[in-house]
Amino acid sequence: MGKSGREALDELRYWGHDPELNPLDALMWRTERPPANSWTGVVLMIFDSAPKWAHVVEAHEWALNVVPRFMDKVVEPLIPVGPPVWTRDPNFDLSYHLRRVRLPRPGSMRQLLEIAQTQGVIPLDRNRPPWVGLFVEGLEGGRCAYILQAHHVLMDGAGATQLFGRIMGRRRESHPGYLPEWTDKRPTFTPAQATSSGISRVVKNIPAAAGKVGAAVAGATLNPLRAAKYARSAARVVAPQSDTLPDSVKGGARTAWRFAVLECELTDLKRAGAAAGGTVNDAFVSAVLGGLREYYKSQGTDLPDIPISMPVSVRRKDDQMGGNRFTGAFFSAPAGTKDPAERIRILHDRVLAVRNEPALDVMGSVTPLLNFAPSAVVTTALQQLTTSALLTTSSWPGLTEPAYVAGASFDKMFVFGPLPGTSMCAALCSHVGTCCIGINADGAAFPNIDSLWAAMQQGLDQVLALGK
Repeated sequence: MGKSGREALDELRYWGHDPELNPLDALMWRTERPPANSWTGVVLMIFDSAPKWAHVVEAHEWALNVVPRFMDKVVEPLIPVGPPVWTRDPNFDLSYHLRRVRLPRPGSMRQLLEIAQTQGVIPLDRNRPPWVGLFVEGLEGGRCAYILQAHHVLMDGAGATQLFGRIMGRRRESHPGYLPEWTDKRPTFTPAQATSSGISRVVKNIPAAAGKVGAAVAGATLNPLRAAKYARSAARVVAPQSDTLPDSVKGGARTAWRFAVLECELTDLKRAGAAAGGTVNDAFVSAVLGGLREYYKSQGTDLPDIPISMPVSVRRKDDQMGGNRFTGAFFSAPAGTKDPAERIRILHDRVLAVRNEPALDVMGSVTPLLNFAPSAVVTTALQQLTTSALLTTSSWPGLTEPAYVAGASFDKMFVFGPLPGTSMCAALCSHVGTCCIGINADGAAFPNIDSLWAAMQQGLDQVLALGK
């Protein structure tokens, strides 16, 4: 765990400790309309062996004591006067959240992905803690898998790495061992109490909010050039200029999720990106763009540059662990560029440009205000913003050292993000030297799904060839 096992576990006292959802989490919770507008993702973990079911249950019971957030449910105020809050579920039942299935022979990866994609579109019970764990036995080679379906309000990719990097063991042993003892009490809320708390917060914050508005107005009045510059930046961030997409490139209902995985060595992808003057993320996104280009080419369409959304982490070292700390960057991605090296170079420049936009976190500024509007209004506004993106990509560093759970080695982790207004979500998580790429595609937008997966592999191979 990097630090001593006890030190790392003790840090989890602060993982998901805040009783209130932050503005971004609140917005995701309130605007969710699954499965088309779901904010629920799926984490697929692969283990080298199948531990006994009793050890799996024991590991969960231990983990729930270490990270009590997973026994909390979300309570919303009766009226939108404040953020939803976390409260302990008095009827928490582990047997509801932890389930067990066995793959039929031969227990292939394709069979496993079909279970995962089916689970991904099943709405979570909003009156319970927002997660379900599926222990899957019978994976070929004597292996097993664990499918964690969790609402995004629990954590983003960096938050998941913080959690897994501390909660998993560094030795192959079935018993978790050390159990921290938390002495601080966690508050509980009813909808009425959440409403009262929200009203108190609004009244308390009115002077500060008015001061900020006044300062913003005064700043715009005194420095109209700076205000105009920010407005232009916000327009570029929210509605980037992109080529008009052909009629054959259409979004679907986003109710039929289709999962696939790609893998490569982290050193190979890093070498490929560097060969073209880019980063690992540049190489990854360029590989996905290349795959989309090849797919549409096989369907008789030349793909132009496409609108893309990319989460940019705003997490600081002193931020509380868990939850979400990112903002969305929207820009035009060079899917129309054939040469993978040139594609990486163009993408690198565009990502750098959008990261330097003064209004990059414009959504972070607007989100607190949106949370006071009716959910239907906010949902419509958010859909108009996000439905312009054909692709969403995300990447982050995962575990760098071997880890174990209930005596089994944690070998790989694939993350499948939801599709809130986009046709494809591709996520890369590095895991002990391997790039684990999970792709969630809208089945209605990509009817020839086998051709899509072959094209995505082709796009990755083209990029990796740059480093050879």
